[in-house]
Amino acid sequence: MNKITLTAVVTMLCMTLYAQEIITNKKGSKYEFKVVTDIEATEVQSQGRTGTCWSFSALSFIESEIMRLSGEKHELSEMFIVHNTYSDKAEQYIRMHGNLNFGPGGAFHDVSEMIKEHGIVPLEAYSGNPSNEEKFNHGEMDHVLSGMVEAVVDAKQKTLTPLWKPAYEAVLDTYLGEIPEKFNYKGKEYTPKSFAKSLNFNADDYVFIASFTHHPFYEEFVLEVPDNWMMKSVYNVPMEEMMEIIDHALMNEYSIAWASDVSEKGFSFRDGLALVPIDETKIKKSGEDNKNFSDAGAEKKSSIFDAPCEEQKITQEMRQIAFDNYETTDDHGMHITGIVEDQIGKKYYIVKNSWGTKHNDCDGYFYASEAFVEYKTMDIMLHKDALPKKIRKKLGIK
Repeated sequence: MNKITLTAVVTMLCMTLYAQEIITNKKGSKYEFKVVTDIEATEVQSQGRTGTCWSFSALSFIESEIMRLSGEKHELSEMFIVHNTYSDKAEQYIRMHGNLNFGPGGAFHDVSEMIKEHGIVPLEAYSGNPSNEEKFNHGEMDHVLSGMVEAVVDAKQKTLTPLWKPAYEAVLDTYLGEIPEKFNYKGKEYTPKSFAKSLNFNADDYVFIASFTHHPFYEEFVLEVPDNWMMKSVYNVPMEEMMEIIDHALMNEYSIAWASDVSEKGFSFRDGLALVPIDETKIKKSGEDNKNFSDAGAEKKSSIFDAPCEEQKITQEMRQIAFDNYETTDDHGMHITGIVEDQIGKKYYIVKNSWGTKHNDCDGYFYASEAFVEYKTMDIMLHKDALPKKIRKKLGIK
């Protein structure tokens, strides 16, 4: 090969690599994102019309962790977790005389606790969709289960019968399918617990981080959100250190499970962006977000989704006021898998969602600005080794 030809080949290769590095949020957009870090994840799934984002996002995170720890790729069953969570939650609801939030919502620690208690199964062993519907739709099931536990609590007899639990379990089995006691996977027989043990995933190695001023920093507290029915604790750090934890983790190949509010005007899954613009009044919305935010949501129109915009400067006080006023609520669980920068040097986080791949041009992902993550993060889940050493020491985590 002569020198001119070789030079042309190298030039074309460099142009191809450069073109691959620059991505955008949607067709026709002027956003130009360069990938800083991008962690391997399994395929995007759809939670359908359910309130089970917490299961989809936490298991997506755990699937990435398994790949990081062992190099093995597994798709795990979200509905195995949902089935067991609904079962345990019903028992707790009745023991609490109905004074407990009961519904399809949950939290990341529900997933880790269910794996510790019940194990886990691969998706191919338990789909949780016995009727083979095109997508999950739990509207009817949620209402039936809620009605059952309310009826048990309100029962007129002086003592509870031992029959309510098997009746309740039968409804779960009807809608989601019976959980297998044993199953074959990749040529081996497992139980849910033996399969969980084979995955090299230790739930005790994972920590939960939040940032609020109504509790002391560097201590644990019970996060006061309705879906925290287990009343589990999170570690509390200042906002700047929360962001330091997120960046340190991602730059060291640790992904993050991310709980956030997605009801903001600057959140548009259709446009592949989540922003905190200076002026939100100019954003035009058509249609309505559904109750569980389990599809593309309302359509929003604004120039902020077409080209980089100026955003608000987020403070710890802003975060707290929004939480105290119910402006920041525990809407949605997602999976942060990387970082990109736009053409003016602003940072965004690559977010894997559980609303399928058909509703935007990002194959089911979107990009959340640094300001959005600062402002609207409820809490995160990550491996304890992903914490910066100085922060880990402050929290007393061994």
